[in-house]
Amino acid sequence: MANPDLRTLPLPDAAARTESGPVRVRPLAAEGEVAWDRFVLAHPSGSFFQLTGWKRVLEKTFQYESCYLCAERAGRTTGVLPLFLISNWIVGRALISVPLGVYGGICAQDSESEKALREAAEELAMREGVDYLELRNRNGSRFTGYHPNPLYATFSGPLPASPELGFQSLQKDTRYMIRKGQKNALELRRGMEQLGTFYRLFAQNMKRHGTPVFPRSLFENSAQEFPQQTDLLMAYKNDQPVIGVFSFIFRDTMLPYYAGVSPEASALAAANLLYFELMKHSVQMGLRQFDFGRSKSGTGPYAFKQQWNMQPEPLNYQVRLVKRTTVPNFSPVNPKFELATRVWQKLPMWLTCWAGPRVVRWFP
Repeated sequence: MANPDLRTLPLPDAAARTESGPVRVRPLAAEGEVAWDRFVLAHPSGSFFQLTGWKRVLEKTFQYESCYLCAERAGRTTGVLPLFLISNWIVGRALISVPLGVYGGICAQDSESEKALREAAEELAMREGVDYLELRNRNGSRFTGYHPNPLYATFSGPLPASPELGFQSLQKDTRYMIRKGQKNALELRRGMEQLGTFYRLFAQNMKRHGTPVFPRSLFENSAQEFPQQTDLLMAYKNDQPVIGVFSFIFRDTMLPYYAGVSPEASALAAANLLYFELMKHSVQMGLRQFDFGRSKSGTGPYAFKQQWNMQPEPLNYQVRLVKRTTVPNFSPVNPKFELATRVWQKLPMWLTCWAGPRVVRWFP
């Protein structure tokens, strides 16, 4: 079942935050999905990737096994923890919250519910005999017995009251690049009917970076599951695609998440123009926040995001080792994958498009 329009889903009433009694943790049942989503939408720490729609997208696309835990008090939801059991020869066996999501982990309204969910996850990890349990928390304190995984920072900030004010607040160099993009007469188009064009651009871009490409079904399933919360904006030069960005919308926030970039985009200043136009569109939609997502320090995307008046916010990812003795690092920028990256870049395009979706599911 596709997600309803999350912007119209009724939020919990105040009583949900004042009930007393013991906290019980149970697996998520199908009839509890609306209450789960309502809780995530209302909680300040809730994220797009904790919604049950993301669960269905990953199940349909990668056949990952979900293990969603829900905390309740007096019949009301007081916390949620989305988990996936991943098992392959690269990762080993792991419980992750959540695969492909920049934010995950526990979302709870009180410390008792948080503790109950954490202990339930640890018990599940022991019972399943996993190598490690990973919680991709955005913020909060580190739990006892967990190791930090401080590879990434995220970038987000408020949108301006008007596009004009937003433009004037940008750094001089960023404004110059936006004007340069405007002078290059790029044509902007919005709409999911461009998904095939976007995916070809995305696949070519991933190959240049030596990274296995996601299956096209990831984008199709996301758009089907979240018809009101996905956005596709592309720029063309002489009717040829130059750059595109596939975004998610969560509450009052635009989250540009997947980008396809051609080799010509840099000289045309296409990225600067596209993201500025996406910010303008977000303002016109009445959104208030822009979330660039995560990047690793020292990379090009990290530097690019800093040009938009957004400061890095370290992500509080943390790992509990069960059978492993060291914290895993399966990031594509891990030096251990350097040779594989170079080999992948030299493969023919048809082969990367065939093999990429089969390989990328090993790196959740």
